Amino acid sequence: MRMMLRARLDTHTSNEAYKSGHLGKFVQDLMDRTKPEAAYFGPMDGGRTCTLVFDLEDSSQIPATLETLLVEMEADVELVPVMNYDDLKKGLAARK
Repeated sequence: MRMMLRARLDTHTSNEAYKSGHLGKFVQDLMDRTKPEAAYFGPMDGGRTCTLVFDLEDSSQIPATLETLLVEMEADVELVPVMNYDDLKKGLAARK
């Protein structure tokens, strides 16, 4: 299922990761783990934020996906199912 993950990293924790050179590796590991179809990075609510759209094959992948964000970056996270336009058209057509 296509999911959108939004994570706002804790400023102090991510500053320390940036200073130590770990932030780039952390982001690369997250990208390798999720293999997103889209990834965006920027400031939001006063902190570093990433928004990823990726395929979650099974709900058992949720802990592996979120725990490093929660533990290593003390991030506030949201994970929600989303559709692209083609998915929406297909779903609306099924209503007939």
